[in-house]
Amino acid sequence: MAIGDVVSGKSQISAAGTLDIQPGAGVEWVIHNIYHEAEVELYFADSTSDLLFDTDASYGAWTGMFFHVNETRYLTVKNTNAASKYIGYDGIITKE
Repeated sequence: MAIGDVVSGKSQISAAGTLDIQPGAGVEWVIHNIYHEAEVELYFADSTSDLLFDTDASYGAWTGMFFHVNETRYLTVKNTNAASKYIGYDGIITKE
């Protein structure tokens, strides 16, 4: 993949499970949209701590955002619903 290419993913996340939006070593992304079909929590994370900065009590999306992530600073989306639900995201690659 090249700088400017789209990066995206979608996974079914178990109850109380998480989706890390985290590129590999030396790679950076800007995440623009995060989609979820049920209740979720959104964290800014690193290897030692997670900062909870937003929640949603229903289905929806965070759209038009500019979340800068790399291998050491990334986003974690937690499914707080009692069942498995899909969570997805998209953005662009800014550094390879």
